[in-house]
Amino acid sequence: MGALGDFVQAAGPYAAIRAHHPGAHITLLTTGPFADFARRTPWFDEVWVDNRPKLSNLAGVLALRGQLRAQRFSRVYDLQTSDRSSFYYQLFRPGPMPEWSGIAFGCSHPHKNPRRDFLHTVERQKDQLAMTGIAEVRPPDFRWLMRGSLRFWLPRPFALLVPGGAAHRPEKRWPIAHYCALATQIAHRGLTPVILGSTAEKPLAQTISAVAPRVRDLTGETDIADLFALAREAAICIGNDTGPMHIAAVMNCPTVVLFSEASDPALCAPRGQRVAIVRRKDLRAVRINEVLDALPADGASS
Repeated sequence: MGALGDFVQAAGPYAAIRAHHPGAHITLLTTGPFADFARRTPWFDEVWVDNRPKLSNLAGVLALRGQLRAQRFSRVYDLQTSDRSSFYYQLFRPGPMPEWSGIAFGCSHPHKNPRRDFLHTVERQKDQLAMTGIAEVRPPDFRWLMRGSLRFWLPRPFALLVPGGAAHRPEKRWPIAHYCALATQIAHRGLTPVILGSTAEKPLAQTISAVAPRVRDLTGETDIADLFALAREAAICIGNDTGPMHIAAVMNCPTVVLFSEASDPALCAPRGQRVAIVRRKDLRAVRINEVLDALPADGASS
C-alpha cells in the first residue's frame, strides 16, 4: 500500500508467496494507483483497492472490516508493516484470526528480528518471509512483461530522465538547472532525452525542453506498464530517489540514482545489476560529469 518503489521491490516476495501457496486463492490489498497493473501480474487471483479510510470514518473502517472478515483468509502477509497495516490485524477480532506475518501485536508469525528497521527493504522482507517457512525469495522477475509494446515512438537511442519526486521533499531533488545541463550533454552525445514524471511535474519537463535540444516530454502520459517498456528500451536512466528508478533498475537499464541525506540508500535504494548510487548531503553539490561518470560502463554512448 506504499509508493511505487515499494510495490516493485515486493515483486520478489509476491512471487515467492505464490510459489509457496500454489493452490491458494491469493488476494492483494493495495491502493488505487497499483490495482490495474497488479491485475496483469501472474501473482494474484484477486486485487482489492484499499481506500484507506481515516480511523475517524467509522463507517469506512467497518466496511473494510466486513470485507476482510467475509473472505475468511487463512493467512495474511503484511509486507507494508506500517501502523495502518498492522491495525488491520485487529479488525479480525473477535475472530477467527488468520495466521499473520508482520509486526502486528499478537500475530502468529511476527518478524522478530530486532534489526529489521536497519535492513534494506529487500532483505527485510526476505527475512520476514523466512520466518514463515518461505526459504527462497528471488530478485524481482518481470520477464512476463517483456512482450509488452512501447506505445511511444522515440528516436533511438534515448535516455530517461526523472527530475521529479515527492513534492513535499524538495531536498530529494537534484536542481532543475542541473537536469537542463545534463539533458543538453546527453543530446550532444546523440541520445534523445526523455522526461518522465507525473502531470504535476510537467513544469520541470517544460523547463528542460526550453533549453535542451531533442527533448521528449512524457510527463503525465505514462502508466506503470509504460515505465517498464521504456526502461526495457532505454540506453540509460538518471533520476532522483523516486519510484520510476526502481523500475529502471529491475529492467537492467544502466541507472544512476541521486540521493541526498534525506533518504538512506542502504535502506531503500533501487536494486539491479546495473545501478549506481551518487549520494551527497546536499544534491546541489553533485556535478553533471560526476553523474555521467557514474554510469555503468556499457550504459552510455558518445
